[in-house]
Amino acid sequence: MSDATRVVALSGGIGGAKLALGLYRALPPDSLMVACNTGDDFEHLGLSISPDMDTVLYTLAGIANPETGWGRAAETWTFMQALESLGGETWFRLGDADLAVHVERTHRLAAGESLSDLSDDLCRRLGVRARIVPMSDQPVRTMVHTDDGVLAFQRYFVQNRCEPGVTGFTFHGAGDAQPSLPLWEALMSEALEAVVICPSNPFISIDPILAVPGLRGAIADCGAPVVAVSPIIGGNAVKGPIAKMMSELGVPQSARAVAEHYDDLLTGFVLDDADRGAIADLPCLHTRILMESEEDKTTLAIQVLKFAREIADKARQRS
Repeated sequence: MSDATRVVALSGGIGGAKLALGLYRALPPDSLMVACNTGDDFEHLGLSISPDMDTVLYTLAGIANPETGWGRAAETWTFMQALESLGGETWFRLGDADLAVHVERTHRLAAGESLSDLSDDLCRRLGVRARIVPMSDQPVRTMVHTDDGVLAFQRYFVQNRCEPGVTGFTFHGAGDAQPSLPLWEALMSEALEAVVICPSNPFISIDPILAVPGLRGAIADCGAPVVAVSPIIGGNAVKGPIAKMMSELGVPQSARAVAEHYDDLLTGFVLDDADRGAIADLPCLHTRILMESEEDKTTLAIQVLKFAREIADKARQRS
């Protein structure tokens, strides 16, 4: 299946899923692979939960909640209401239909199935022709170092609503993890035309992916353009706590700082018209990157793919 992959997108949750959907619509569906951050994964109420993978899955399947961007549309909450009446933990909300996915995942992982194989099956059952894969089939857990101590990611992000001040991040288990086989094969394939880093939070969505041994090097050496889309517009975060994190970490709240964070990994960077001229030492595409409508997602994806092709064409001309 990886032989058909022409574009690999690295994605976190809601923001990344928007561009992933645009890419899915702009490409032959089976030519896209979305490699998801699993540093957000955790075990809750005895269940194995993969929030970013599920957000991308629901988005590409057309069943994501349009109001929140996460969870499923037309969700019901009978389970959570019953759990609350029993005094159970309800800080991380699991809708009834969403719960079925977590139960099935938990059961099948316990039986020895890999997260990659399980994701392939879920995509098939929900009618998604793109391949959605984890960064690794081994567990990696993002730990947030804060003024209140070290917190597991979901405790920081959901339970504490990102309120504690951030001092750094570690990715527990990353050193012992391996890239998922389908992702590794796609990055090694001569058919690969581009790697797109979606406008996800670089610290908590993309860094966990790059922390898996071998992945950063494989992306840098894949031979295809590596293009990132900025999650910052005019010094403001498009979504989520990235601006707050940058401030607390002493990093300038700018698109340029995001590009510099990826260091020498990039061959191109996409940033908003509001940030025109912010970067002079890297090929850049300036356009409208805010994805407010369904059309915006597809339009941006088409522009990103065209930009990657232009970079590849120039590289061939130089060689």
